[in-house]
Amino acid sequence: MNTPSAVQLVRAVRVLRQGLVLAYPTEGVWGLGCDPWNETAVQRLLDLKGRSASKGLILIAASVEQVRNLLRGLNPTQLQPIMASWPGPVTWLVPSPPGIPLWITGGKPSLAVRVSAHTGVAALCRAFGGPIVSTSANPSGRQAARTELAVRRYFRERLDGLLPGELGGLQGPSEIRDALTGRIIRAASPVIISPASPDQVPG
Repeated sequence: MNTPSAVQLVRAVRVLRQGLVLAYPTEGVWGLGCDPWNETAVQRLLDLKGRSASKGLILIAASVEQVRNLLRGLNPTQLQPIMASWPGPVTWLVPSPPGIPLWITGGKPSLAVRVSAHTGVAALCRAFGGPIVSTSANPSGRQAARTELAVRRYFRERLDGLLPGELGGLQGPSEIRDALTGRIIRAASPVIISPASPDQVPG
């Protein structure tokens, strides 16, 4: 999996900081991202997808340090399985701490967070300096895009920017679990295994 170049990251971060929407590859599908703390940017993303704000959005990060303040509603026992799964393709619903905007949570008491092992995602979040929004790159009700071409066909000139790269090892969106109950909200997508290395799971 290729890491974006410094020039590509500078351009991508510029899009995010301008309050615009960026497409980028994630573990299993292409995603749309923006600055989560910019209400105008989030609304732009929701309008692009035709998605209701009430559904809430996932925040994706490069490291636990970038989201540690978002996990303060959990005790050590609840944190243990989260830390064991990160970095990795598991999104956790955690109690939303005070101050998280409604445009991220959708008014729900939980917040969806993931620390990704995808090298491109991690590089993007490090360059941005914190977590970004991550939602599948498709109009609501349509199949999630798994190629750059599909993203461009879906959104054409309405897309503000695109960070080139490759998908990770999943065949679809990440697993979602509830941190308080351990319940699986969305099952994990199958992992693509290389025929040449049947015992090796791609990152």
